[in-house]
Amino acid sequence: MTKPQPHLMTLDDALAAVLAQAARLDAPHTVDTFDADGRVLWADAVSQLQVPPLDNSAMDGYAVRRSEVQTAGVVLPVSQRIAAGHVGTELAPGTVARIFTGAPIPAGADAVVMQEDVEALSDGSVRVNAVPKADQWIRRAGEDIANGSTVLKGGTRLTPAALGLAASIGLGQVQVARKPRVALFSTGDELVMPGSVAPQDMPPGSIYNSNRFFLRALLVRLGCEVTDCGIVPDNREATVQVMSDAAEGHDLILSTAGVSVGEEDHVRPAVEQLGELGLWKISMKPGKPFAFGKVYQNGDRAAASAHFMGLPGNPVSSFVTFLMLVRPFLLRLQGVADVTPRAVPAVANFDVTKADARREFLRVRQTEQGGLELFRNQSSGVLTSAVWGDGFVDNPAMTTIQKGDTVRYIPLAELL
Repeated sequence: MTKPQPHLMTLDDALAAVLAQAARLDAPHTVDTFDADGRVLWADAVSQLQVPPLDNSAMDGYAVRRSEVQTAGVVLPVSQRIAAGHVGTELAPGTVARIFTGAPIPAGADAVVMQEDVEALSDGSVRVNAVPKADQWIRRAGEDIANGSTVLKGGTRLTPAALGLAASIGLGQVQVARKPRVALFSTGDELVMPGSVAPQDMPPGSIYNSNRFFLRALLVRLGCEVTDCGIVPDNREATVQVMSDAAEGHDLILSTAGVSVGEEDHVRPAVEQLGELGLWKISMKPGKPFAFGKVYQNGDRAAASAHFMGLPGNPVSSFVTFLMLVRPFLLRLQGVADVTPRAVPAVANFDVTKADARREFLRVRQTEQGGLELFRNQSSGVLTSAVWGDGFVDNPAMTTIQKGDTVRYIPLAELL
């Protein structure tokens, strides 16, 4: 049996430590509701009206008095026509009103019969071929939103549906948290930018910098303003310089690679030179090397400062660590209270016979039947697994899995 590694910090403890430093960003911005998708609402959105404002029809049809339609086949004249955006008069006794979806219900009417159940006659009257139920096809005033109610809580990350809801109570503009400013860089003499060197001309030992691409995309999806600081060579002085410069004007400095303990890993000592390092080894797989701290410009604690997060260099480790630690941190900076991804129970269609001492995030894909398939190679360097998969199994430390077991499944849709 694999022995536990007590010197590693648990992911839960690491996340708690990170979030404890995530003070909400100041200075909210006012933006057009059209442009607020993905932004985080600053304060509660309270409705100054009820929705719908009046009782209205849920169907194209005819507004009736139920007392006058006790049996199918009743013939009644049409006394008025009411379209959406227009208010009719009180329904005259012994008549019906032609009405369209969204139009206000006339006083006196207590049901709507859909037009498919009504036959128009040549003399302008109609035959009602169905007996309506009470309140049939009537949407009552305020049934969606009551006047004075909170429709969106502050700290809500706005979705397309939320934007529509904000618009429905008249909000043409909304106050949102300002975008976190993030400086992003990679370290490593082996890194080459795609497009700068053709594959056949790559120097021996070189690799294309993939982390920079998915990390920038993840940051943008989280509403960040990203400064790309490029590739920093494996050099202590260069690493210190880029961090010191980035401490001014940024909320977070995010790096990949160089956070372990090798002779060419310069990020950790650079952070310690310029500020402080809070933690750097996490009991998770993939993603053990992780650094978190604070960096001051020129190491001067009276100068500008930025939070620092250092991710592992292996691409899957970097990807998973970002989602589990950086993502919640950035959301909390913007005021989101609940930053925990939703995990749902699902059935494993695979075996994991060897328990790992670390909490594992296994790349899986859900079948049409709802079961989970495991990617064949769970190595931290196999980025293919993150594209093939549609989620993770959050597997506790020291836990094996047998086919048919119920596991915790986190869809990637919860994280991206």
